[in-house]
Order: sequence, then C-alpha cells, then structure tokens
Amino acid sequence: MEKLRDIAALRDWRRGMEESGRRVGFVPTMGNLHEGHMALVENARRQADVVIVSVFVNPLQFEDPDDLARYPRTEADDIAVLDRAGVDAVFLPTEAVLYPHGQDDTARVDPGELGNRLEGAARPGHFTGVATVVTKLFNLVRPDVAVFGEKDAQQVAVIRRVVADLNMDLELVIEPTHREPDGLAISSRNRFLDDAQRRQAPAVHRALKRAAESLAGGHTVAATLAGARHWLTQQGFEVDYLVYCDDERFEEQPRLVPRGRLLVAARLGRVRLIDNLAVHMPQAGTTSV
Repeated sequence: MEKLRDIAALRDWRRGMEESGRRVGFVPTMGNLHEGHMALVENARRQADVVIVSVFVNPLQFEDPDDLARYPRTEADDIAVLDRAGVDAVFLPTEAVLYPHGQDDTARVDPGELGNRLEGAARPGHFTGVATVVTKLFNLVRPDVAVFGEKDAQQVAVIRRVVADLNMDLELVIEPTHREPDGLAISSRNRFLDDAQRRQAPAVHRALKRAAESLAGGHTVAATLAGARHWLTQQGFEVDYLVYCDDERFEEQPRLVPRGRLLVAARLGRVRLIDNLAVHMPQAGTTSV
C-alpha cells in the first residue's frame, strides 16, 4: 500500500492509474476506522480496479474547537487496517497541505440552503466545511467512483448536490448504514460512550423504528414525531431534532412523501448521536412504509 502525504505524490500516483487505464475507487474518511469504513472500502473494491482512502480530520467542518480536539486520531492503526484490507493507496495530508493559506483565508464551497437545514442549523458552517474538503479531495484524487455511508444522510445529499451543480465527472455510490447487533449505528464517536450510555444508545434507532411503525399505522406525522421525541427524552436523551423530511432537499414534511426520511440527532451527556431511516409514502393498496 502506497502512503501519499503530499499533493505531488498523490498526482504522480493518479497519473500512473490513468496511464494504466485502471478505474479508481475513493473512500474519504476522517480516520479512526471501524467496520463501517471497511464496508465502504469493500464496496469501492467492487466498483473499481484500485482503491484509495484518504484520512484527514477536516477542521472546517467543526464549529466547536473542543469537539475537533477530542476527535480520535489513530493514524498508525488506520494504516495497518487499510493495509490488511488490501487498499492500494492512502492519502494522509496535513492541514497545511490542504489549506496552505490557513482556515480563515481559503476559498470555500457553499452548498446552499440544503446545508443550512437540520444538521446544518445545529452545526453552523458544518456542511460548507464538508463541501469544501470533499471538492478539494475530488479534484486531487479524480476518482471514477466515490463511496459514502448512508448514516450521514444529509451529508450524502449535500455531496450529491455539489457533484451535480459543479458538474463533476464521477459516480457516487452509497453504502447502507452498518449497525451493531443491538441496532446502534457504527460511529467513531461511540467510543466516547461509557458503559451505561452504551446500553442506552440503541434507543436512538429504536425511536426511529417506533416512529416508522406509527406512520405505517396511520398516525399523523406531527403526532408520531411528538411521541418519538417524548419517548426518547424519557430514555435519557436531549433531542436536538427528530424530524420527517424529503430525501432530496431535507425540508420537513407534514405528510408522507414519495421519498421521505426520519432523521434524529440526540445527546447522551457530551456524546452526540445521529441516525436516520428511510420512510416512504405507501403504495396504493398497501400500509407499508
């Protein structure tokens, strides 16, 4: 596995792939790799001839400096995991490599109103940071296909919008959310849960499943969401949001829509958990969601 730490080395590697006619799959990450990341890598391997992974904790998408400082950095372990997985190359830039003029003096990519809703409202500037770093990485790696996880559903929508609106020539592939046996979405932040919180944490996913069942049973969106928020609060969570929205613009919807999704962000102490569940309008003559 090649370890690429600067732009010149990355471009040399990419030029070699182009000359040999190999299709390049790309998985951008912030490191601290887990089973969910490995599923993305496996998906990329199915889509391409070679796979490159980036590991970079992007400061532009953190509005809280303490959150940025706490984010786990495990480069040596990540390299070992990727090597064992048969990844062809890993890009390991520093902040100085990607933002040579500093964070405050760099051009940024604004994803529009989509980036200001829900997670964007809870974390101002977050999706501008995501859109900026993903655009930079796409421009550098020039992948034929890039793989992202569905757990960050609004992020996926933002990246789709950036790729479409900026006319990027690449394919996006979305890997379903990977979960622990008890339903908790696998995330790097789960390591911050203490034992008691870890036992509570699966309630986030259960709240979404209960809400989906409520909608399937004919209850209104408003009543369903109110009940789900109340139940989750009773389980010890501080709910940032629990909403039903469309799956493209992520605008909250008062009724079921053809392509809809339940989204939740909730806190257990200092740990913030997010999750989502697709819930679509039932087909005529059915009661499923």
